[in-house]
Amino acid sequence: METIIGIDLGTSTTEAAVIKDGKPVMIVNLENKVITPSAVGVDKSGNWVVGEKARAQYLVAPENTAIEIKRKIGSSEKISLGKQSYTPVALSAKLLEYVKTYVSEFLREEIDRAVISVPAYFDDIQRQATVKAGMDAGLQVERIINEPTAAALSYGLEHMEEESHILVYDLGGGTFDVTLLEMFDGVLEVKASNGDNQLGGKDFDEKLMEWLRERFREKHGVDLMMDTFAMVKLKEEAEQCKKALSTQDSYHVLVPMILEKDGKPLALDEVITVGQFEDMTRELMERTHHPIEVVLADSGVLASEIDRVILVGGSTRMPLVTKDIKSFLNMEPSRSVNPDYAVAEGAAIQAGIIQGSIRQEDSILMTDVNPYTLGVRVMDWMSSDRMGVVIPRNVTIPTTRNQVYSTSADYQDTARIEVYQGESDIASHNHFLGEFVVQGIPRKAAGNEKIGVEFTYNLNGMLEVSASILSTGKQAGIQINMMENNSEEEIIDVSNWKDSPYAKQFRTIVRRVEKLLQTPETHTDPFWAEDLEDSLYELKAALVRKDLESAKEAEEELIDMLSYE
Repeated sequence: METIIGIDLGTSTTEAAVIKDGKPVMIVNLENKVITPSAVGVDKSGNWVVGEKARAQYLVAPENTAIEIKRKIGSSEKISLGKQSYTPVALSAKLLEYVKTYVSEFLREEIDRAVISVPAYFDDIQRQATVKAGMDAGLQVERIINEPTAAALSYGLEHMEEESHILVYDLGGGTFDVTLLEMFDGVLEVKASNGDNQLGGKDFDEKLMEWLRERFREKHGVDLMMDTFAMVKLKEEAEQCKKALSTQDSYHVLVPMILEKDGKPLALDEVITVGQFEDMTRELMERTHHPIEVVLADSGVLASEIDRVILVGGSTRMPLVTKDIKSFLNMEPSRSVNPDYAVAEGAAIQAGIIQGSIRQEDSILMTDVNPYTLGVRVMDWMSSDRMGVVIPRNVTIPTTRNQVYSTSADYQDTARIEVYQGESDIASHNHFLGEFVVQGIPRKAAGNEKIGVEFTYNLNGMLEVSASILSTGKQAGIQINMMENNSEEEIIDVSNWKDSPYAKQFRTIVRRVEKLLQTPETHTDPFWAEDLEDSLYELKAALVRKDLESAKEAEEELIDMLSYE
């Protein structure tokens, strides 16, 4: 039986676990520690450093070290390490490579399969980027599991007979998630999820940093922001202060020489109390309320019907979290799971269910929800950029939903189906997931032809979208799968397509399409010329790659489009 591990790829720390004798066991890294800092860097010799070594290097060489990478995953932003720039996916892959290495050593077998957790409020782009990082690290990502759901699995394995509503409150280093679940008869049903991907322990640190910076500027007339190493030390002190204020009433921040002014050393010397810390972070705590309210509204569960609030994530150790939950929900939160380990343990439980190392009779039947609305771009009397909702947020998955739309232009013979994910009423303000074209619509007056759109979304993150012309039954569709490598398409220079050994047999169709695209005449469908250009590019690219089969497929698409000219 090939082992599948569970990984909690966190903003601040990363952990891994595996099922042994039906129970999750945390795995120690090469430094013999369970918790690995989520830090990656390059040393003076150009070698990669990861985890504890990278976190230590950050204090002396921040320009060569990256932390809190998870905050940027799914974005196009590059992270500089020295003179080189890397994508968040590439650096996350380095971290996962290290996990793969130490897990393989610990288990004394080569590990290449994993379940990786993500915040429940991650969108498909962020999930795809996480899968890509796993794949680049040499891991087959069997499942992406939402972090609160994983934590609930960790709790549920020991409470199989319990019937209750559970609110998982997950405040990690960089993200905040809240998920409401119902447990009954060994079933763990997710009712609703919401969150804030830009709220976590990092933001509490920054509030302390801002306060200390301002006090230092007032005393010495110098902004610590002007010195990179001073800011690194300030961040370190802020983290220590936050942790200390979880167990004591005040903390003395003292850095004898944080920087120099006119050749003289200046000290950072301040005392911060718990009351001051709560005052400066009140706005952050209030930001946790809206996701909770959304989850309660979407699930139809009253706050008074919640049986247990489970705290997950290292940042929930701050006493102000417990204090705020007591005030907002009028109940004492539970510490029945380890806030640092619960997500990795839950990911391992899911891995064990997939692998079969947890017996069916001992496993939990789990359902989940899609945290974001899914739909298509549609036109109405006010705008051509409306979000037509097909699957609302927090619908239990797997699910299939249908909507019917009408043609919007007279004699329209094609329709572009653009798929989006997000909560804005304006489609283009949401995340674009993919598109396809339905062709062969009978040419009639606007509104006289109907197109049925069907979305099917499953637990593995596979979204299948299909559309059909109701009067003829002709169909088209697309699959959007977060478990595949959906990296940016390679841009190929097609200017030398004529040099291909297969060019001669496609010259006629190429010339015909190029001539048509050069004419000033417009087509009834505004996207037709754009689709024609795309298919022509695909044909030329296939010829450059000497891919005859793909060239023939592109040629068939062009011929099909030209038939509706």
